[in-house]
This record gives sequence, C-alpha cells and structure tokens, in this order.
Amino acid sequence: MKVLVLNGPNLQLLGLRKPEIYGRETLQDLCDRLVPVAEELDIVLECRQTNGEGQMVDWIGASAGMFDGLVINAAAYTHTSVAIRDANEAVGLPTVEVHISNIHAREEFRHTSLIAPVCLGQICGLGTSGYEWALRALARHLTA
Repeated sequence: MKVLVLNGPNLQLLGLRKPEIYGRETLQDLCDRLVPVAEELDIVLECRQTNGEGQMVDWIGASAGMFDGLVINAAAYTHTSVAIRDANEAVGLPTVEVHISNIHAREEFRHTSLIAPVCLGQICGLGTSGYEWALRALARHLTA
C-alpha cells in the first residue's frame, strides 16, 4: 500500500505556531514518527506540505494511480476550498481527514469542513496522534 499524507497552510510552522493548540512537535518530527507506524502496517508513506491551494489540488489530482489512499490535513482550506474537495472527490481515493485541534470546539467558521463529505472519516482533536489513527483506519479500510 502507498499512502500520501498532505498538509496544508502553516503546518510548516508546527511546533512554533500556537503550541498551546498544536503542540511542540514539528512537522518533520510528526512525519518521522509516522514512519514506524507505516512500516508496521506495510505502508509506503510520503509526506508533503504546501501553503498553496493550487499545489494541493495538483498533488491530489496526480495521486490517482500512484497512491492507494490519502491522509489530508487541509488546515484552513478545509473550510474554504471547493477545489480541494472536488479534486478529492474526482480521484476517488479513500481519504481520512485529520485536524490536530478539535475544529468543532473552536471558532464557528471552523466547524464546517467542505472536505469531510468526500472522505471516509474525520479525526480531530487528538493532536498529532490523529495522523497515526488515520493511517491505521486507512490501512484497515484498504485491506478489508
């Protein structure tokens, strides 16, 4: 199995930006921590981050035929990007949406995800551990 983990805007600042919400782990720390989980699940893992909506759309569009599933934290684009939602729906890859914070306990504009309706599920509020649970859920789905 091959899984693409996509991270959206400002996640390159993980560990620095609002550590009381997002923690002190960097994005590199997170990706490194996912490697043994992926190995345990027999997943080839690729992690990417972009601040650009178009880049994320391009990566999702190119993922069909290259990856078996996606884990996506579209960050702020979760609540605004029809383009990311449509790209995800178009490629049809099983996808788990992840958020480090509980988006439903934050500002009201964060309560709605445009991406969730075209995903297998959403994991939020479990910190960076949510990525691990997303990988496990995706692996289970792909091998069922």
